[in-house]
Amino acid sequence: MGYHLRIQKTIEFIEGHLDEPLKLAELAEIAGFSEFHYHRVFLSMVGDPVMEYVRKRRLARAARELADPDRRIVDVALDHGFQTHETFTRAFKKMFGMTPGEYRKRDIRTPPYPHANVLQRMYNPYLGGIRMDYRIVDKPAFKWIGYALETTSEEGQNHRDIPAFWQHYISNRLGSRIPNAANSAELGICTDFDMETCKFTYLIGMEAERFDNVPEDLVCREFPGVTYAVFTTPKAKPEDFPKTIQATWASIFGEWFPHSGYEHAGAAEFELYDERSNPEVDGFQQMDIYIPIKRKGE
Repeated sequence: MGYHLRIQKTIEFIEGHLDEPLKLAELAEIAGFSEFHYHRVFLSMVGDPVMEYVRKRRLARAARELADPDRRIVDVALDHGFQTHETFTRAFKKMFGMTPGEYRKRDIRTPPYPHANVLQRMYNPYLGGIRMDYRIVDKPAFKWIGYALETTSEEGQNHRDIPAFWQHYISNRLGSRIPNAANSAELGICTDFDMETCKFTYLIGMEAERFDNVPEDLVCREFPGVTYAVFTTPKAKPEDFPKTIQATWASIFGEWFPHSGYEHAGAAEFELYDERSNPEVDGFQQMDIYIPIKRKGE
C-alpha cells in the first residue's frame, strides 16, 4: 500500500473514532509504520502533527454542537476528549479566536469542515523514472556545541521560530563564539521530539572536537553514530534558497521514503550548511539534509 493510502487510512480511522481515546501508537500501527516515521510522514503530508490534527478535528465537531443551546458547554467539552472546561476553552479560543460561550452567543452555524484527504493532493511520486539523488552515510558519534531553541510544530510555530533563530544567530555572529570547532560547517539539528505535544529542540552550532572552555550560555551535546540518507538541495539563487529547502524536505517524505525500503530511525535529523551555502562564492546556495534511517521492519 502506498504512503498516501496508508496516511489516508488513518485519517479515515481518526474521523470515525473522534469520540474515543486516540493514541499515536495505535494510528502508527494502522499505517504500518513505526511511531516516529508515522509522525514525520503525517506531518509532511497533512501539514499538522498527528495529535494536533486530532485536536483540530475534535474542535471542529465541537463547534458544530455548540449551536444546540440545550447542550451544556462542559458536556460538549467532555464528549470531545477535553478533560476540563478550562482546557477546552483555551484550545477553542486558540483555534476560533473566541471562547465557546462567545461563539454560541453569536449564533454561528459552523460549516461541516471536511477532513483531510491526502489522495486529492497526491503528486506523481517517482512516475516516469523520476528519482531523487541521495547517498547513504554511516556517520560516527559526534560532539556538538551551539545554541538551543525549544519550539513546536503545532500551528507551524517552528516555521516562524527557526528562521528568527537563524537570523539572530547570523546577525550577531554567534558562530564566532563556538570553541573547539571540528570544521567550519554549521548544523541546524532537530532533536528531542515529543510526538504527543509536538514539541522539539532546534539546535544551531558546530561539530566540536572537545568540550573545553565552553561559555556558560552555550549548549554541549553528544549524538550517537547513525546511518543517514543525505539529500542535497538543488542550486538556487539566495531568494529561492528557502523554497528549495522546503521542497526537498517535502519530496523526501512524499517521494523518496515510499519507494526506498527505509523508514525514519527516530534519531536527530539535521541540515548541514558549508561553503556551498555562501552565495558570495558563485551566486548560488546549496545545503545537505541528513535523515536518520533504518531498514523497514528492523
